[in-house]
Amino acid sequence: MVSNSIAGRIMELDEITITRAIIEEFTSDFLDCTDTDVALVGGGPANLVAAKVLAEAGVRTVLFERKLAIGGGMWGGGMMMPRIVVQEEARRILDDFGVNYTEYRPGYYVADSIECVCRLGAEAVAAGAKIFNLISVDDVMIREGDAVTGLVINWTAVGLQKLHVDPMTIRAKVVIDGTGHDADVCSTVARKIPGALRVIGEKPMWADVGERIIMDNTKEVYPGLIATGMAANAVAGSPRMGPVFGGMLLSGEKAALLAMEKLGIN
Repeated sequence: MVSNSIAGRIMELDEITITRAIIEEFTSDFLDCTDTDVALVGGGPANLVAAKVLAEAGVRTVLFERKLAIGGGMWGGGMMMPRIVVQEEARRILDDFGVNYTEYRPGYYVADSIECVCRLGAEAVAAGAKIFNLISVDDVMIREGDAVTGLVINWTAVGLQKLHVDPMTIRAKVVIDGTGHDADVCSTVARKIPGALRVIGEKPMWADVGERIIMDNTKEVYPGLIATGMAANAVAGSPRMGPVFGGMLLSGEKAALLAMEKLGIN
């Protein structure tokens, strides 16, 4: 039985104060991100790594995820078994984020997919990156000599309900497309500026080839726009990889370094 002294420790709460706290704190953070250095689209593993690397370097970093939860396809592991594989080259990133893993065979490391997502997100936020969920990117802004200079955003619920609600915009010096198989931002540029960018689409699964080539595919694909993770392979027409995530993690790191180079940060 819980004693009265323990039960009485909770202070009296006012619902309106709770409402005001949420609105005021969210609005303050959101307004700070309307003019930023780097905007990342998609909260999958590549962009979570990129967000941490950028924020640790002092880069103003904001990430928009259209779904309720970040993590992309990592949550489900392999066929709803919450385990992922990371190869030797990317093991140091697991160490950097504090992810536990076991060596299955030489060069093959197995990690809990749920722990991995939680640690990637927590470390990115702790480094100073801002993450906003339930926000979709509808379009891009292109200025200054045909370069991507910002994003057009709206609440995901608006799109799901097909409501006629106009979006708003944010300005960014660099945009990173980490939207996975669909490469949404790159596809938008390709559709709206014919001939500027070609999105070939991913090829069938071939983990060995896909993992090896993803680093070459991680690059600036249009002025001001960098493709990372599976979006990079989709743009280039390279294979998908399945539940091996080392390439994703390394691709996110490279995308961050490319963005910093564009910003003049060593």
